[in-house]
This record gives sequence, structure tokens and C-alpha cells, in this order.
Amino acid sequence: MKVNQSECHIHCLQRIPEPIGTAEAAWQLHKRLRRIIRRRLNYLRNWLSEVVRQRDVASPPLAESAAVKLQAGNQVRVRSKAEIHATLDRWNRLKGCTFLEEMWPYCGTTQRVLKRVEKFLDERDYRVKECRGIVLLEGAICQGMVDFGGCDRSCFFFWREEWLEKID
Repeated sequence: MKVNQSECHIHCLQRIPEPIGTAEAAWQLHKRLRRIIRRRLNYLRNWLSEVVRQRDVASPPLAESAAVKLQAGNQVRVRSKAEIHATLDRWNRLKGCTFLEEMWPYCGTTQRVLKRVEKFLDERDYRVKECRGIVLLEGAICQGMVDFGGCDRSCFFFWREEWLEKID
């Protein structure tokens, strides 16, 4: 059996392409740079729209309720979906704190404050960060996220005081 010299002996390998010319290399670099610039511009546009929105909006509708500092043991009612939704930006955040999809079932329920959060470890960059106006509620813990599935860690949700109403 005679083997053709131009073919590879290993049939599963594809043919090695010819080296690309400078014009094609320049075109591929151009496409890659356009993608990078487009991503950076989208990030910048989102950031600027958020800054402008914060400047234009004097204060969220429930900001006056934050004057009452909640303490451990206080009974609170989690505000309704409509009330909480009115405080959120388009990324479901209020003052940097995200209202997660898994927190909506707690709306309208009565809870007890476990403790105030003054500092926490941000696992995205492993830095201890300071915060104000955030509390943990007893038993209000994450059971896993819809996007990622179940989780056995049982993390507490961070609750902004604006989302809670103290019960006397």
C-alpha cells in the first residue's frame, strides 16, 4: 500500500494551515481590539448611567425609614414587593446592596433582627469592607440560587434597613 506524501499518517488530525499573512493577522487583531473596546465602552456607559441616576434621584422613597437604627432582637416586617422594588435600580441594588431573587419570598413576613452588620469579608476581592444600614435576619438564609442550584453553606442575606419596617 503506497502512502501519499502530502497526507498525514494520522487521519484524525486536520491539515496544518498555512501561516497567515500580515493582512489577515492585522484584520484578526482589529476584530479583537474592537471587541475589547466595545466591552469597555459598555462598562463605562453602565457606570455613567448609574452615577447620573444617583445624582438625579434625590433619595429613594423609603430613605426616611432608615433613620431608625435596627438592633438585635427588634421585630421587623419585610416590606412588600412593590415598596422594595421602588427602591432598587435596574441591577436590583440599593446603595450597593443587591436584593437577590431568593429574597422575594420573605416580602410581607415578620422577622427578628439577628444582628447589625458593620464589617464583612467580601469574597470577590478578599477585603474586609465597612458598611452601614445593613442587618441580618434570624432564619432568613440562602438555600441556594436558581441559577447555580442548591448550596449547603446557608449564608445570611444582607437586608438594607430601608427594606424593613420596625414593629413596636
